[in-house]
Amino acid sequence: MPVEEHFILMAMGGFFILLGLVGIIWGKGEEAGYYDSLSTRHDVREYLERSPRRPEPRALRIGGWIAITLGLLMLAGGGALWFWG
Repeated sequence: MPVEEHFILMAMGGFFILLGLVGIIWGKGEEAGYYDSLSTRHDVREYLERSPRRPEPRALRIGGWIAITLGLLMLAGGGALWFWG
């Protein structure tokens, strides 16, 4: 297997790690913004009905951790193929 193919796999792993970090940071920002806005809302009904709709911050964070895990696996696989291949 040519060396370039190992680096492509490792680059994709790095991209997934960056994507996961962005998802986690975005989720933390959304969660902080959501809970900070509770004190400024005039109607509790908005909080209970989740209006206006926002992406669930916990889902963004979980997706970020999944992307990081996939990225680490791809980096490990590419590194193993580069080392032993």
